[in-house]
Amino acid sequence: MNITLRQLRAFVALAQTASFTDAAASLHVTQSALSGLIKELELALCVQVVNRSTRKVSLSEVGREFYPLVARLLQDLDGAMETITDLKALKRGLVRIAAPQLMSASVLPEVIAGFRQECPDIEIRLGDCMVEHVLSKVHSGEVDFGVGPERESSADIEAQTLFEIPFVVVFRPDHPLSTRKRVTWDEALRYPVIALKGEFTHRLRVDLRDSLHDKVLNPANEVGFMTTAFAMVSAGLGVTTCLPYASSLIRLYQLNSHSLVEPVVRRKFLVFTRRDRPLSPAAQRFSEYLLDFIKRQDWYTP
Repeated sequence: MNITLRQLRAFVALAQTASFTDAAASLHVTQSALSGLIKELELALCVQVVNRSTRKVSLSEVGREFYPLVARLLQDLDGAMETITDLKALKRGLVRIAAPQLMSASVLPEVIAGFRQECPDIEIRLGDCMVEHVLSKVHSGEVDFGVGPERESSADIEAQTLFEIPFVVVFRPDHPLSTRKRVTWDEALRYPVIALKGEFTHRLRVDLRDSLHDKVLNPANEVGFMTTAFAMVSAGLGVTTCLPYASSLIRLYQLNSHSLVEPVVRRKFLVFTRRDRPLSPAAQRFSEYLLDFIKRQDWYTP
């Protein structure tokens, strides 16, 4: 059985108008073309669906049973095609993102707000999580893509560089470091350091080991979230180190920052996606907007 959409649309138009003339006009075809489509449909079905007479056109018993099924099928198909058109035109869509807590509390809200002005019909769902959970959320399909620092990933994960920037030291405006034009790691580590728990501090300690021969990174306190570190710095309990993308939060806590040198330690952040799951038009547009937004920031260093 080889039934085409043209045959089905011809049948529905004829059933709705009960006139070959009106049905042909609604489909922008000739009456002979319409009649041919109906005959092809009946041959494919091996049954008559239309009763023809010189005075009127009516559906056969089979045609009356067949009509609501075909009408509903075409309606669903047209609805599906309209949805796809809207998705391609960014008139609707859902984008799910996983990102570490600090990025979720600093950069991404501004990105989402700007993107909403450009594409108001796209819904963005941001899932803030621990750094270690970003890749697993991408791998499981829980999110469309994830944003996070460079990590070892499985072969099914594709990574695109978002930015690579150096560490800064964060301190109170009345701190002795505020008078310096440049701050070395050796100078920063003379003060109590509030650091993040886990791999963040472990990787930083490894990076500094060969450069700081007489000093080691030995935090006075290790916390779970950078916002806690900022609050402790604001209370005068020490200094902390972070990446400058958190500049909006640094200002919010009324703190200052300087780039750290000797050595310059950089961190790369990536956009993670699944190789076997292409991004939807909405997710692709948001990822492009995110990259453009990052490039416009004063802390971005290509």
